Amino acid sequence: MIPGRGPNHPTFRRSFLFAIQGFRTAVAQERNIKVILAMGGAAILAGVLVGLDAPSWAILLLCCGCVTAAELFNTAIEKVVDLVSPEFHPLAGQAKDISAAAVWVLCVLVAVVGLLLFVRALFFV
Repeated sequence: MIPGRGPNHPTFRRSFLFAIQGFRTAVAQERNIKVILAMGGAAILAGVLVGLDAPSWAILLLCCGCVTAAELFNTAIEKVVDLVSPEFHPLAGQAKDISAAAVWVLCVLVAVVGLLLFVRALFFV
């Protein structure tokens, strides 16, 4: 037996498939992830239209990935909070609000980065 792997620990391949399943579930059930993916797609299309250079593409794609991952973390936190506290509790509400605030802060910063990228591409290159 491999150390640290119990009898029910999934293989790497199965873990990867579980991750894909989780992503698909989030997309199917969560409005915010759909909005984030649509906005990321719009940013990518805009990048194609303005002809971003390679470093700008790297920054844009990293920003899209970070916001998507943050929203997935937020969704996971909200699901766990709902599981352990099905009835309203002030601390459960605070946990969900703080998790959502983290995504909001990241989105604001990513919007600023996007603005810098596109202004540079449109006016300075």
